[in-house]
Amino acid sequence: MIPIVEASDRAALAGLYAGGWTPSDELVATVSGILRDVRAQGDDAVLAYTRRWDDPAATLASLRVTIPDLESARALVPAEIADGLVLAHERIRAFHERQRAHDLQTTEADGTITALLVRPFGAIGAYAPGGTAVLPSSVLMTTVPAKVAGVGRIVVASPPQRDGTTHPAILFACALCGVDELYAVGGAQAIAALAYGTATIAAVDKIVGPGNAFVTEAKRQVFGTCGIDGLAGPSEVLVVADANARADFVAGEMCAQAEHDPEARVAAVSDDRALLEAVAALLAGDFAASLPRSDIVRRVLHDRAYLVHARDRAEILDVIDRFAPEHLSIQTRDPWSLVPNVARAGALFLGADTPVAAGDYIAGSNHVLPTSGAGRFSSGLHTADFYRTMSLVANSRARMLADAAPLAALAEFEGLPAHARTARMRV
Repeated sequence: MIPIVEASDRAALAGLYAGGWTPSDELVATVSGILRDVRAQGDDAVLAYTRRWDDPAATLASLRVTIPDLESARALVPAEIADGLVLAHERIRAFHERQRAHDLQTTEADGTITALLVRPFGAIGAYAPGGTAVLPSSVLMTTVPAKVAGVGRIVVASPPQRDGTTHPAILFACALCGVDELYAVGGAQAIAALAYGTATIAAVDKIVGPGNAFVTEAKRQVFGTCGIDGLAGPSEVLVVADANARADFVAGEMCAQAEHDPEARVAAVSDDRALLEAVAALLAGDFAASLPRSDIVRRVLHDRAYLVHARDRAEILDVIDRFAPEHLSIQTRDPWSLVPNVARAGALFLGADTPVAAGDYIAGSNHVLPTSGAGRFSSGLHTADFYRTMSLVANSRARMLADAAPLAALAEFEGLPAHARTARMRV
């Protein structure tokens, strides 16, 4: 059984609180080699790596995938899947449309104008896992906000299946979202192609979307050549529960995130020890063992699962703050009372009727969220991630005359006399 540890035992919780992206030297070197090859050899390297790891029969022509029209694409997937993706698309679009940004301009009393100009990126690349794990929801989460923001060119890269085809659900998601280009390319080679560009795949301004360790490390290494959304590590959840919570609901959330990845971290914190004991008993029994991905779940529950007993509300908030979880599920009598005090989490899911899976699919909020403690300084994907801003200043004559002396003085103080001269010249 998972042991119950006290919130005050920091040593026992060190694994829960460990953060940051720390790739192995081997991973760094391998990815660096792939990026270097693609940068130097372009399509030839992309094709070689695609043949090695995804589709042995891939050709240069097969890298670019034709996106069917919406009606044809819909016919490729089961009706309930298509309906679910359409519902998710509607809600994601509505949620992200409310986040639209606009130019901000102010005219001062002396006639000076200052402004913040908002401009969408020219092109973005979205990575969507599509080999053994097919995630059409990732297409929606990464491309719908870009579309809402007005990005000019939206590209999706998704690894082909072993038979060389792109999964129909990915095709439908791309058609539904109005994706401009789809490439059957995965892994670090896809990130390299999007960042550096090849004869077939033109470079983009920013790359978004989750992937495996190779994808994440590739994003880290290309940052600076283009933008990225963040470094997505293994899935995480923290469930805050009290005596009113159902033990099976708490255990369910832990298992749900555990099935994502053997490296996932799952935890529950409560001031009610009896609840934690009930959760531990469930997880030790058939509750987890009966799942199709039980091998992965059991591994996570053995290595990276935590049941934390807190003495009071302050200790619960301290656990949240130190973990900064990707997903925070609050299953208490009054979940809203905790919200004002939560500053570090990717997304919050309140109440017994709000499973984290709602946010993964059809709630409308984005499921691309900070992990590994990045919730301390970054946010989940949102519409603003697809804009850049520029400041604008237009001095009035009165403002320039009034500012010339202090402007010149500051420039002279910092050893920049040519700067100072530009102010004095205007008087």
